[in-house]
Amino acid sequence: MDNSRRSFIKKSALAGTLAFAGSSLLSESLFAAKGKQLTGLQLYSVRDDMKKDPMATLKALADMGYKHVEHANYIDRKFYGWSAKEFKKILDDLGMKMPSGHTVMRSDHWDDSKKDFTDAWKYTIEDAATVGQMYVISPSMTQGQRKEYDQLMLLMERFNKSGELCKKSGMMFGYHNHDFEFNESLNGQLLYDIIMKNTDPKLVMQQLDIGNLYNGGATALEITKKWPGRFASMHVKDEILSKEGGEKYESCVLGKGIVPVKEVIDIGKKDGTIHFIIEQESYQGMAPLASMKEDLGIMKKWGY
Repeated sequence: MDNSRRSFIKKSALAGTLAFAGSSLLSESLFAAKGKQLTGLQLYSVRDDMKKDPMATLKALADMGYKHVEHANYIDRKFYGWSAKEFKKILDDLGMKMPSGHTVMRSDHWDDSKKDFTDAWKYTIEDAATVGQMYVISPSMTQGQRKEYDQLMLLMERFNKSGELCKKSGMMFGYHNHDFEFNESLNGQLLYDIIMKNTDPKLVMQQLDIGNLYNGGATALEITKKWPGRFASMHVKDEILSKEGGEKYESCVLGKGIVPVKEVIDIGKKDGTIHFIIEQESYQGMAPLASMKEDLGIMKKWGY
């Protein structure tokens, strides 16, 4: 995760037992049963192009061979400026689908006086269903939500409740990691372990970003082995040492960095991962769209 991504996001025995249970639940779930393996692209990878000309950018991606995309822009009930119905038609016309999307679950999405989600979050789920998503994913959480153990546990309750709400529309709620989950602790436990132990695998899927965690001091292999079967989706990402900015690593074209990408995604595939979503946020002088073409070619070469 680079600094721009962070700015964008901001606007044990028990573990083993839960991991085994999660693997079983994932394989038996409606989503794993009906879901087909797919390779897609997180549109944040081409954020500047999407901002400049989203239609031309989507067409360019379709021409490259991308069939699935994941959004990172849902504002005022619109995806990149289009309503859910409009965006679905655009994707349909291009031969594309959007099986998942990123919208941060903020504190204002919950009304504590009513003990219920606000309309803003209910609309998020409604629009996700309209556009055809399987997964409604919250990417990261605010510092306030993870500052105290009790606050984090309240958020985990909301994650599970959001899963119940998504289930009514035939979808599943999910969480996507960055780096802090692997170097911040509460009550002697890593945040990621707290998240994994306190989210119901029947209601909350996990999307593992196999690159972000390196800046948190973890590795993709150790996490996939610690929590087998818990990742219905993966962000497929490679990392190299960063030449500038405040973080040690930045993303790069697949196969050119330190992440054993193919080994990780092969483990995911074996354990039940069905969505493999390419994401690259730094380009080392390449044009973002050129990087996306190269990434897709590498995935195809690997059999994805």
